[in-house]
Amino acid sequence: MNASGHVEFVHRSWPADPEQLSVIRHQLADWLAPLRLTEEETADVVLAVDEAVSNAVEHAYGPGESGRVELTLWTEPGTLSIEIVDHGRWRAPAEHTQRVPETAANASRGISLMTTMVESVLIRFDDRGSRVLLRQHIPVVPDAGEG
Repeated sequence: MNASGHVEFVHRSWPADPEQLSVIRHQLADWLAPLRLTEEETADVVLAVDEAVSNAVEHAYGPGESGRVELTLWTEPGTLSIEIVDHGRWRAPAEHTQRVPETAANASRGISLMTTMVESVLIRFDDRGSRVLLRQHIPVVPDAGEG
């Protein structure tokens, strides 16, 4: 958000590849820097986004499928919204990895983590992929003429 409280908007897309996770985390931290979040709040938002992106990377696309993960971030006075989107079909890890199949309890840990880190988590799955919308309160920066 800029100093006058106007909406700011960022949209990026990355290959759905585990090697991109640290790139996404660093880019997100850079985007969050001007928002006047505390260090802890920033870490919480980054962790929630990392969980959502990791799930998209791990579950959306099968072996040999290339896909993308999109991240859209926007601010409005007092609110940060981040949407994580993939265009795949959700798959349990056993379908495309050698990991132990995820149980419902394990799957819910990621959702639990996200809901602990940010104020609101909305998740939608359909035949076009999945969308995770995270929302967090942010400080409102008053106009220079206010106060």
